[in-house]
Amino acid sequence: MFRSRSILAACAAVFLVAGCGITPRGAALQSEVLRESARSAPSFEVIPVTRANMPLIASWPVTGRENPHGWPGTSNGSNVNVIKTGDKVDIIIWDSQENSLLTSQAEKAAPLTGIEVGANGSVFVPYVGQVFIRGMTPEMARGKIQDELIQIAPSAQVQLSLTQGRANSVELVGGVDAPGTFPMPSRNYKVLGLIADGGGIVPTLRNPRVRLIRSGTTYETSADTLLQNGQRNALLLPGDTVIVQEDKHSFTALGAAGSEDLVYFPKDDLSAMEAVTLMGGLQDYRADPKGVLVLREYPVRHLRSDGSAPSMQQVVFTFDLTSADGLFAARQFRINPQDTVLATESPIPQAQAIFSLFGTAFGLTRQVQTIQN
Repeated sequence: MFRSRSILAACAAVFLVAGCGITPRGAALQSEVLRESARSAPSFEVIPVTRANMPLIASWPVTGRENPHGWPGTSNGSNVNVIKTGDKVDIIIWDSQENSLLTSQAEKAAPLTGIEVGANGSVFVPYVGQVFIRGMTPEMARGKIQDELIQIAPSAQVQLSLTQGRANSVELVGGVDAPGTFPMPSRNYKVLGLIADGGGIVPTLRNPRVRLIRSGTTYETSADTLLQNGQRNALLLPGDTVIVQEDKHSFTALGAAGSEDLVYFPKDDLSAMEAVTLMGGLQDYRADPKGVLVLREYPVRHLRSDGSAPSMQQVVFTFDLTSADGLFAARQFRINPQDTVLATESPIPQAQAIFSLFGTAFGLTRQVQTIQN
């Protein structure tokens, strides 16, 4: 009789402690996190993720990657250069005529080196004056200058070479072996060619991203996408800046996982299953495999009431990793930057801890362990 009363008293104490929630835990229970969803007006939406609803979820807007301008497609440009303001030209005038105004008896060639194309698009040629050559190819400019010289030197022939200035160059910043300013060898210069001229992307960069800044607009893509898709090899324009840098996108890992930290994306497309792996997996005897949660916030502009998009700004996606359906769904579900992946605590270790406090004398701990196994 006394033993029965003691057991009842111990059980009452167990439930009292459980009700007070005084046992230490490292993460919340799934029921605690989702408790508000049972109210008449919850502040967030709960969506159990299954294979059946994955196609709909996959069509929802991607969050955390703001890239409104996308990436320009490839195209082909001219294989020759066009002279711009700030370029420099070297001109050699050959004239074998006696008493030439341009050459001497000893030297039949008159070199004019480092002549900069002025703001008006012209260069100065002795005895001719200003000759407009901006927008011409080097061959066209050579012909234009030679035509202008006919009046004073009918037999003169002209050679012209071009040294491009900054207005005819592109910049490559960071993430490569040799960043710097690169003159455009032709109007058919493309992003991959520039990166190759810079020595290639540094292999230690994590999921490198490539940004193209053009006239104040920024475009962005991943290096993997750029390398795998020839349609992404954008044609460069004079004055473009290309930046190669490490991917800064991350998600937050919390709860009963191997680690709690900011986890950076090792690649563009990351599944929920891969995210759990990057977190160090679920902790044995602590994590609830039926309670893996992904918390995400959508911009208000993406909300819809017809089911084609989330109906609430804050959404909790739930995963049951004890079933094949849940495992396959977790492989298909894409984690977005700024998501929070929470491994909730299993209720069984909590109950075991409570019973161990009060039930050792009555063998309750062993019974709980037997039930768990």
